[in-house]
Amino acid sequence: MKVSRQEFLSISGLTNETLNAWLEEEWLIPTESSTEVSPTEVAFSEVDVARARLIRDLQQDLGINAEGVSVILSLLDQLHGMRRTLAELRPSIQIKSD
Repeated sequence: MKVSRQEFLSISGLTNETLNAWLEEEWLIPTESSTEVSPTEVAFSEVDVARARLIRDLQQDLGINAEGVSVILSLLDQLHGMRRTLAELRPSIQIKSD
């Protein structure tokens, strides 16, 4: 499911200023949607909503500063990338059982 910027702001509870800051930091990287109304409009996914909630929780509930959030997001992205790679490799790896 893809949502517009306004829908994303409503769902995530973020202000426009906060969203702009997070986009600038590249904590969120929405996809561009090509619509006739606005060819440069961005579309946010359910993953973007979950990531925004995580960032908000890290900052508000746990008191993590911007540098800490950047490190945590980078580590999470690496972990998810490794999981994807492992899932792709799994069919070609045969484990011998005793």
